[in-house]
Amino acid sequence: MNAPTIVETAVVEDAAASAVSWPAILAGGAAAAAISLILLAFGTGVGFSVVSPWSSVASSTAFHVSTGLYLIVMAMVASSIGGYLAGRLRTRWRGAHSREVFFRDTAHGLLAWAFATLLSAAVLSSAANTIVGGTTASLSRLAGQHTNLLSGTVDALLRGDPASTRDAAASTASRDEVTQIFASSLQGGGDFSMADRAYVARVVAERAGISETAAEQRVTAAIEQAKVVIDRARKAAAQLALWLTASLLVGAFSASLAAIEGGGLRDGTWRYQV
Repeated sequence: MNAPTIVETAVVEDAAASAVSWPAILAGGAAAAAISLILLAFGTGVGFSVVSPWSSVASSTAFHVSTGLYLIVMAMVASSIGGYLAGRLRTRWRGAHSREVFFRDTAHGLLAWAFATLLSAAVLSSAANTIVGGTTASLSRLAGQHTNLLSGTVDALLRGDPASTRDAAASTASRDEVTQIFASSLQGGGDFSMADRAYVARVVAERAGISETAAEQRVTAAIEQAKVVIDRARKAAAQLALWLTASLLVGAFSASLAAIEGGGLRDGTWRYQV
């Protein structure tokens, strides 16, 4: 007579208990996001240049593997702490099978990682940009879509006799115009049209005070140099994207694994999960 009553009580208790402990997930995600910000600031302070990716044009075409490895370590540490907290602070699921508990702990770690990622992207982006010196703008330069990447090439192209006197406003206007022509012509792997090349050569001849033949040679050399700079920048941006992808995947795995450990310690069963 008592057996049906016991089974019915267990089913009701299991159905009433939520499979998701949102307070634990939010707590773990917030902790992971905060630790990521701390490690980001630390990485910038100790000199990992790509944690502050390419804040200057001179370093914008280089990517170092050490920085990518630091991004992975940073994601591993922050996600592990966040996932562990999500698993350790969750409620106890009474009546749930051990495999179901394993799945729920894994899901809690993954959800904590996802919340931390979204929080970092949405809420902490301004603080992160302040620390790393404007990552978004740097990535734009890396993709070859920012005219500052070509500033050095254009300055060398238009360099003339310092003793000559020219209208400063006109010089600035011609420099900006040439920079825009370079950016629009080379964007997306394009090349200069004959009209643009001839126009830039005339501007260079007038600005630098050299012959048109010398100006054409200078323009040709500048175009080749600009192509090399933009190509290196795009490769660096691609490498950064791959390292960021790897760090996100490692973070998701670390958070899930740490949540399993935290949940096992919460239930007192971790010693059996070897």
